[in-house]
Parts: sequence; C-alpha cells; structure tokens
Amino acid sequence: MTILGLENVGKDFGIKPLFSGVTFSIESGERVGLIGANGSGKTTLLRVIAGQEHPETGRVMFSGNPVVGYLPQNPPFNPDATVLDTIFTASSAVMQQIHDYEAACQQLAANGDDPGLLARVADLAAQLESSGGWSLETEAKIILDRLGITDTAARMGTLSGGQRKRVALAHALIEHPDLLILDEPTNHLDADTINWLERYLDRYNGALLLVTHDRYFLDRVTRRIIEVDRGKVQAYAGNYSYYLTQKEEEAVRREVEDHKRDMLIRQELAWLRRGAKARTTKQKARIDRANELMETPRERKSEGLEIAVGARRLGSKVAELHAVGKQYDGRWLLRNFTHILQPGERLGIIGPNGTGKTTLMELITGRIQPDEGKIVVGDTVVIGYYDQESRALDDEQRVIEYIREVAENITTADGSVITASQMLERFLFPGPMQYSPIGKLSGGERRRLYLLRVLMSAPNVLILDEPTNDLDIPTLQTLESYLDGFGGVLIVVSHDRYFLDRTVEHLFRFEGDGTMREYPGNYSAFLEIQEREAAEAATQAQSTQGQSAAAQSAAAQSAAAQSATKISSDETQPSTAPPRKLSYKERKELEQLEQDIEKGEQRKSEIEQQLAAADYTTAQALAETLEQITAQLERDVERWSQLAELA
Repeated sequence: MTILGLENVGKDFGIKPLFSGVTFSIESGERVGLIGANGSGKTTLLRVIAGQEHPETGRVMFSGNPVVGYLPQNPPFNPDATVLDTIFTASSAVMQQIHDYEAACQQLAANGDDPGLLARVADLAAQLESSGGWSLETEAKIILDRLGITDTAARMGTLSGGQRKRVALAHALIEHPDLLILDEPTNHLDADTINWLERYLDRYNGALLLVTHDRYFLDRVTRRIIEVDRGKVQAYAGNYSYYLTQKEEEAVRREVEDHKRDMLIRQELAWLRRGAKARTTKQKARIDRANELMETPRERKSEGLEIAVGARRLGSKVAELHAVGKQYDGRWLLRNFTHILQPGERLGIIGPNGTGKTTLMELITGRIQPDEGKIVVGDTVVIGYYDQESRALDDEQRVIEYIREVAENITTADGSVITASQMLERFLFPGPMQYSPIGKLSGGERRRLYLLRVLMSAPNVLILDEPTNDLDIPTLQTLESYLDGFGGVLIVVSHDRYFLDRTVEHLFRFEGDGTMREYPGNYSAFLEIQEREAAEAATQAQSTQGQSAAAQSAAAQSAAAQSATKISSDETQPSTAPPRKLSYKERKELEQLEQDIEKGEQRKSEIEQQLAAADYTTAQALAETLEQITAQLERDVERWSQLAELA
C-alpha cells in the first residue's frame, strides 16, 4: 500500500529553483535512500515531506493518517527540558504513560519509599499493563541503552551536540512511526552504535526515508535510491551498490549515444558541404535534420568538485609522542602513549565517543598541552587540521574574504597559479555565491568551504577529525581520490567505516581506560581481528567450563575414595577429562549447514544474475530476496564456523 505520494513538488531558493517536478511514492515498509550533492535540496525535500516547509508547487499526499517521525540534522531542543521529557514527548497516550512511569520511578529513587509515590508507580504500571505499553517501554530501555543515554534527568542545555542528536534519534525510534524520516542519522554515532542501528532498522516494520553520507549504511539499509540532481529526481531500484552499477551503465550508454550523434552530424555536414543538386522535399528534410542535430543541446554533466592543491616538502622527522598523557576532572583519557609518526604514514583513530580521540588530535596540533610526557614536531611540518566544529568559520564573513585571508593566489598540484575566486569555483562556489555571507550556506557547503581553507595552506600533515559529517558522497569520493595521491602524513578520526577502509593503513583504537591498541590494516581488517579474537575467547570459555566440570568431578571422586577402602597406588588409574566433542545432533546440523551454504551461494549467484537484467518492478522484489539470502548465509556460515571449531 502506498503511504506517501509526491506530485510535481517544487521549491525555490530565493529566485532560483531548488527542485521542481518531483514525483515519486513510497510504499508501506519500503526503505528508500535519498542522495545528491550538497545544496541540491535533500534536506529541504525531507522538510517538505515532514510538513516542516510548504512547497511552492505540487502537493504531498499521505494515505490514511499515518504517524510520521522526522529526525533533522540539527534537532531543535528546549534547553530547560529533561532528556526524559524530550524522548517521551506525548505523541500518543502510551508514550505519555511511559513518560509518567519513568518520571515517577526517578522521583521514587530520589525520595525513598514514599507511600504516595509507590502507589503512583503501581497505578502507572497497571495502566501500562492494560494498554500493552510494557513492550514499548522495554524496547525504549534497549534503545536508550544502545545509544548510551543513561541520565534521563539531565537538562538538554547541558548536553553536547552529539548527545542531543542521540536523544532526538531515540525519540524518533521509540515513537515507532509509520514513516520514519532520518537526515544524517549516523552523525555523532560510533561504529558499534551504527552497526546496531543497521540491525534495528533492518527489523523495523515501518517505511523509511533517509539521507546519509555513510555508504556502507546506505548499502545495507536501503532497497531503493532516489537521486536529486540539477533540480530533478530519478529513482533506482536496489541498494546503493546496485545504484552505482546502473549509473555506470547509464554513463556508458550516454557515451555511445553521443558518439553516434557526432557521427551523424559529421555525415550530415559532409552532405551539406557537397551541396544539394536540387531542392527537393527529401533534401529539404535532410537539411532540417542536420540543423536539428546540431541545435539539440547535449545533456549537461553534473558539476564535479576538483581538488588540485599542492603540499609542502616533508622532512624525515614528523612528530614524536613520548609517554604522553592527558586527563580531565581526574579521569585519564590518554596515558603513557608513545608513537613516532613516519613520513607517508596513513593512520586511523577509532573508539567510542568520549574516549579521547579529538583530545589526541588537539595534543598533536598543539592546541592543548599534555599533562605528562612530551610531543616533538619536526621543523618542516605544516599541519592542516580539519576539526569537527569548523571553528574557523565566521557567519558574517563573505565566502571570498574567508578564502583570501589564506592567499589571494594559490599554487595548484601541477604548479600553475590560480586566484582564490577560481579555486572557489573548483570547489563548486560559483561567482554570485562567493559574495554571500557564510551564514547563508548549508551545512554541507560550510564543511566544503572549511575543507578548502585547510587544504589551501598546503599541509604535509593532514588531520581529519570526522571529515564525513555533513559532506555529500560526491565530495567524499573526490576527497578520497585526492588522498590517494597525497604524499604527506594522514591522520583520520572517523566512525565512517567506508572512508577508513579507503584511506588508512593501520589503526589505533581507544580502549576507554586511557590505553590504546594498534591494529594493522584498515577498518575491515580490524573487524576480522575482533571477530577472530571473539571466536577464540568463546572457544577458551567452553574449554574452561569443561575443565571446571572435570575438576568438580575429580573432587567428588576423591572424596568418595577417601571414605572407601584404600586401593594400592599401582592399581589406581588417573582420571582425565575428555575434550568436548560434537553430539550426534550437532554433527547432523554441521552436515546440513554445509549443504545449505552451498545451495545458498548458488541461489545468491542466480539472483544477482537476474537482478542485473530485471526491470523496475521485478528488481525491487529480487533485491529484497537477495538481502534475505545474504543475511541467512551470514548466519549459517557463523554457526558452521562454531561447530567446525569444535569438530
């Protein structure tokens, strides 16, 4: 059943159309990803659908009276409201009951065994029981726990931007709307929480429409992609990987069509130059055809970001950190950390939020000083620090003035010199936009401008702290290509798994107690190491349990032996615990799994072949089937590996 429909929706940005003629629909339970360049209107389109803005043309239609949940990039908040009030804003009677129940429990915990509060809690518990709200309350507890929200009595004004985003996300998920609209939901979430959110949304029954720069998240969560490009939208069946395949095929097809068109034009021009012997109707039609071919405009290609800034020479000494430590409020974020950065090193920093990743970057850049140890930076080092908050931006300053503060003329990677205005154009800031105040830019445009300023200093040590927040996918792809050829030292702090896989060669992970552990390879290699260590730990735990059971059995036998007649030592046989073996049922399960995995892989291959040639209607069903088969294969392989380890 169709839950949402857009018909010829248009929205202007001043006198300039932002998008027009937008027409598409979303079915119940469908998962849709909305992509496009910064400034293309993705966030505005979400706001129009959510009822936060009104379109200039067209209409937005809902089937029935569905509940619509909307998580904006920067959620509004009441600084005096508590976290509890914000999460359980009463959009329904059950949400109000849960809010009142949690508030009463907080008061009871603070005031002890107050009879009135005890009665109040009991009464609210009975209301939840009769309304069926306990399941929602349990789910709410799970969501709050996984998002790291523990103090529901805290005031919203005391929270960081990332914490407020998590509170808003919790409210959107707990509300369980019929249509859930998410604008950059993975911003400010660590990798473990993003993995949990992926699994949660995979089980979510409602329809989903989201904007995200996280390509792994987009690929795993969505089943259809809608692209906003040059004011128009185009839909693609399948997930993000399938969208990329279709885009590549479109580019090849367009290139072939352009080549054919050029050949026809050349043929017609050659005929015209030879001259027609008579002006017959046939020859007149041919002249008209030639003119039409030449006058037909080619399809305009999307403007692409161009990063062509140079970098300074870097000596052999980069930076040395010796037994560095830093603490806040008596808590050590970093303790006894030693590392010597090497020329050309590509380092990733990961770990849960609040463990000290940004603090380490501030130490390296000299913005803060260590409480213990020392940091020595080489004489040739020029650090470019792209921080999370874009602190160098002034909303009142014009775009061109902000860049001219660094340099009026810039030397590019190929040695040529261009003006600041020309460099801005390469970063997709056309002439009129360069004289706009920075405060009028979108979030993604602000981050792109800040990135340009950082790169214009020609750094040879580039530190990127959460670079993917608010940058669109085309900008990230261009940045990744630039970093492929960057000859200096690269340090990346990010929760974006795809970006880490593309850019770094080894990782340090904050363990949460002031210590750090190094992992070779990119983020995918780190996950493989963690999975292997988890499997080894599970095997060791099973072995320990077996040894414990054997020890208990031996103790019992020893006690029995002491109470019986003593047997001579040469007749006594030592008792040893046999290793754990597969049961008959487990052996049969292992055999069946091997057959299921083989059939599943064969079926997956068949579906992939069908999907490549499917039409729009069939492709969506095939994509969902492929996702189910892949998920089942992962579960089967994981169970098979557990049983094979025992075998």
